[in-house]
Amino acid sequence: MWRIRNGLAAVAVALVALTPAQVAAQDEAGDRFRLGGDLFAAGRTVEIAGEGLRAVFAIGASLRQRDAAAGNVHLSGRRIAVEAPVGGDLYAAGMDVTVSAPVDGDATVMGYDVTVAGAVAGNLRAGATNVTIAAPVAGSVLLGGDAVVIDAPIAGDAAISANSLRFGPEGRVEGTLRLYEREPGRLSLPEGAAAPDRVERIAQEDWDAARDAWSRDAPGARGWLAAALAVLGSMLAVAVVAGAAAGLAPRGMAALRETLVARPLGTFGWGFLTLSALIGGAVVSALTLIGLPLAPAALLLAGIGAAAGYVAAAFALGAGLFARFGAGEPDSFGERALAALIGAVAAGVLTLIPFLGWLILLTFALTGLGALTLRLFRPAFGAAG
Repeated sequence: MWRIRNGLAAVAVALVALTPAQVAAQDEAGDRFRLGGDLFAAGRTVEIAGEGLRAVFAIGASLRQRDAAAGNVHLSGRRIAVEAPVGGDLYAAGMDVTVSAPVDGDATVMGYDVTVAGAVAGNLRAGATNVTIAAPVAGSVLLGGDAVVIDAPIAGDAAISANSLRFGPEGRVEGTLRLYEREPGRLSLPEGAAAPDRVERIAQEDWDAARDAWSRDAPGARGWLAAALAVLGSMLAVAVVAGAAAGLAPRGMAALRETLVARPLGTFGWGFLTLSALIGGAVVSALTLIGLPLAPAALLLAGIGAAAGYVAAAFALGAGLFARFGAGEPDSFGERALAALIGAVAAGVLTLIPFLGWLILLTFALTGLGALTLRLFRPAFGAAG
């Protein structure tokens, strides 16, 4: 659990460290884009406000949600303050994260200092160095931190890993309390924190097996933490890479988008040929025995090419949506970063469609890889047109 907790903090710090570089050229108000009730925003300081907000996707150095959102809210920044109700689920990663408004769904929060002072109607998962729970949680709680403070009732079960655990006057766990400790029995509990017969003390080394049992006991929480972090992390990673590429090579990314739009079928075909050649080259190299050491390099290059193709296609999608809904072509660093975020989220949502998601992901990767092949190598019988 100690490795998991510090891994979450490392991911949060890495994302936050990349964010200011992405938006350094933007003004203090940041750039924003609305599609229906969804808000996409990026900037040094982002104020999340407006009527009729549904889903929110925002990155920046300082984020502040001032108006209610009816849907899910996704935030990544150095300082995050959620001061208005969230109607869906909340996903927030930063250094200092404060949730002072109610969340109607689940909340997944990670960072260095995390404070939850708004009631959570669903389940709460938090990973940070310092975690403070100061508002009721109607569901179950999964907490990992160096110092954890609970000063509010938790209606469901709780699984906690901490070096220091303190319960305030209002802190108590109504369900089963599972404590993951380096030395079981080291953490003391005040009277009334939990029913003695519902307290389990477990060595931290047993976390993996216990986590599976936790999921079985709480079906509503099954896989939510891993899934939420994986989806949010992949979207943010694609947005960061695409935004950085568009900022460093704006003409190149614009040319890739033009190629994708002009020849979607052609780029898909070239992506298929390129990936087939790389994978086939790895197989043939392995069969020759002499070229066996080159096979892993060819497979690695195939993976990198497919990932780069997906990023290029996601940026092209984001830039297209950015232009389609009245914002014009993204021509500043901030607008390109925002287009990258829009494309990463849109592409990520499409790949979550049951049964079709993996086909959409493959199409994005092959189409983007084909565009890269045409722009970089300009094959004679593929360059025309």
